[in-house]
Amino acid sequence: MDTPFISGRGALADAAQLIEAYGDDAGFEAAARAEVSRDKGNVIRFCHWRQIERVIVTLTEREVRGTIH
Repeated sequence: MDTPFISGRGALADAAQLIEAYGDDAGFEAAARAEVSRDKGNVIRFCHWRQIERVIVTLTEREVRGTIH
């Protein structure tokens, strides 16, 4: 998987908040929020929560990816 695009601090804050509140289920919560946004026709929020889902996966991985300095 490629490194996800992180649009800013807000995206990281949303991901961190979900991880803190939902633990291992944080990705499922982000996916659920994306589905609700899609059902409401809110494409921007749908894309936001899908992005947050990918950021959560990256933040919770045990393996290091990329260059280690």
